[in-house]
Amino acid sequence: MFDGYDSCSEDTSSSSSSEESEEEVAPLPSNLPIIKNNGQVYTYPDGKSGMATCEMCGMVGVRDAFYSKTKRFCSVSCSRSYSSNSKKASILARLQVTGKPPTKKAKVLQKQPLVAKLAAYAQYQATLQNQAKTKAAAVSMEGFSWGNYINSNSFIAAPVTCFKHAPMGTCWGDISENVRVEVPNTDCSLPTKVFWIAGIVKLAGYNALLRYEGFENDSGLDFWCNICGSDIHPVGWCAASGKPLVPPRTIQHKYTNWKAFLVKRLTGAKTLPPDFSQKVSESMQYPFKPCMRVEVVDKRHLCRTRVAVVESVIGGRLRLVYEDSEDRTDDFWCHMHSPLIHHIGWSRSIGHRFKRSDITKKQDGHFDTPPHLFAKVKEVDQSGEWFKEGMKLEAIDPLNLSTICVATIRKVLADGFLMIGIDGSEAADGSDWFCYHATSPSIFPVGFCEINMIELTPPRGYTKLPFKWFDYLRETGSIAAPVKLFNKDVPNHGFRVGMKLEAVDLMEPRLICVATVTRIIHRLLRIHFDGWEEEYDQWVDCESPDLYPVGWCQLTGYQLQPPASQSSRESQSGSSKQKKKAKSQQYKGHKKKRKMPVGKKPVSLSSLPLTGGVRRSFSGDEELTPPPYRTLPAQTALEAFPPPSTSQEFSPSLKTVTTLQLKEELIDGEDYNFLQGASDQESNGSANFYIKQEP
Repeated sequence: MFDGYDSCSEDTSSSSSSEESEEEVAPLPSNLPIIKNNGQVYTYPDGKSGMATCEMCGMVGVRDAFYSKTKRFCSVSCSRSYSSNSKKASILARLQVTGKPPTKKAKVLQKQPLVAKLAAYAQYQATLQNQAKTKAAAVSMEGFSWGNYINSNSFIAAPVTCFKHAPMGTCWGDISENVRVEVPNTDCSLPTKVFWIAGIVKLAGYNALLRYEGFENDSGLDFWCNICGSDIHPVGWCAASGKPLVPPRTIQHKYTNWKAFLVKRLTGAKTLPPDFSQKVSESMQYPFKPCMRVEVVDKRHLCRTRVAVVESVIGGRLRLVYEDSEDRTDDFWCHMHSPLIHHIGWSRSIGHRFKRSDITKKQDGHFDTPPHLFAKVKEVDQSGEWFKEGMKLEAIDPLNLSTICVATIRKVLADGFLMIGIDGSEAADGSDWFCYHATSPSIFPVGFCEINMIELTPPRGYTKLPFKWFDYLRETGSIAAPVKLFNKDVPNHGFRVGMKLEAVDLMEPRLICVATVTRIIHRLLRIHFDGWEEEYDQWVDCESPDLYPVGWCQLTGYQLQPPASQSSRESQSGSSKQKKKAKSQQYKGHKKKRKMPVGKKPVSLSSLPLTGGVRRSFSGDEELTPPPYRTLPAQTALEAFPPPSTSQEFSPSLKTVTTLQLKEELIDGEDYNFLQGASDQESNGSANFYIKQEP
């Protein structure tokens, strides 16, 4: 690791050309120590300090650090290359860097104006590309800084290893505090970009608080940066790349032998892997491409899917535009590993309801996404004891992710998928049924909420409170789904209460917000959006692709929504509070979705408001007085609520785009049903207790 700091003699043979450079050097302060990549410490003698320009490549550097006695070249390779190239190339390189008028030696350039123009144009294009990369990496968050936010409140952030779907989530390694890196030195007045070594003081997701070597306990120049950024390198990178290491101006007087200081400080220290930047780049390559076709949940009718086309990909997040959208503004945002998207033909294969597109053939350039790119679900055996229609369970309401509700299995599909409805608030035609897989972490056996002290939302209009499952099952003539059929796997996810992260607002899935983990129940996380009331919290699985480490938005170029200020919350939600007071205290279901703070615009195009009669909607403009709840005899319960033919998967990842509304009218002839056989075996209703697991 320290090869770059070994000293080497500067007394080497000079260039084949012995002409001295005629350029003038700008004076620099004397006694300024510079560590060059060969490890030597250079001090400028009075009257001889200055900069030099390589006559071969045009690089500007410290004169004393240049090669040979004449100091005309920055390296041995430039010295040797000079003898095999014309003086014209050398003068051109010097002219481009210094910007000085041609001397007598440069008269030859007047005969070749095209060469000069081409070289200048190439340099101009390279400058533009570098500026474009810098602008793309710098994402404005309207003054919000994760570093200041964490420092001022002593917050901690969830480690990158908690997010397996995020870049570097599976290969983060043991990057931790005290790891050393080489970073640009901003405390320097030199005209060129120089570097210095810094140590990680604190980690917050991808972001690291760094302190330059030599500052000891002085935090005056500490700074935050994204550890996956292009300017962060492992120790030794400068030596391999020929970049100078320059100590910060504030501490340059502290040591006379900086080489010895660095060797002492870095012996035994950890640094980034040599291929770290390559791993970052590889982990940010995504298989989904624009123009790919997928099946995705219909945000107007949760019970069916529609064909959509990938419009753009940002950090693995897809902006999908429904294929039959005329103006291409009818869009939907989700992650490429979301359970809401599937390959073309998925609905037909499991018997799910599907809306046929008006487009009879694929548009030019569109192509079906290969099935292997989608998230795989666990295979299940439906031949034995299995879920049956009419069984009761508890489920996260996809229209209000802050609640876990009493629910019923309305239809059993193939491959382990289930159509589920929320008791007491279902549309007559089943248009608000949603699809969960049997292994989904968003469905729970009867009694889960009671055992884990979570408030269970009773059916709308149910008056026998407090709600008791035993009484409810007896009144409705229902049975509970067997406990053993549910997913009880609890991974060692690493989340802790109070950790900060960036989370998708599933009520507005194009928005990613500053968030906090406020509660952990096995693998279930309660996500709170900073600056908002607790009623906007959402239950999310620990492996949800809608959770990201701190710094993910900056790394990928996605816009982060900062915490809402109190004034913006009051101005946006003042009118909604009057309605909330009028709501029934018994029903804590569908409420108004969060309003965006003033001036906080998402990175994507917002979808158009949807219209139509509503009973349950994302906007929360449902009837304020719950309808009366009626108890049905066991023999007529299923007859009163006949299941529709089929429906689409909908996980807790859905609280979608602006003013999404579920229409109460019957689904018209645009959609059609794929029929599939369901198991007729009777279930064992005795297993209606859930054994609490230790987290």
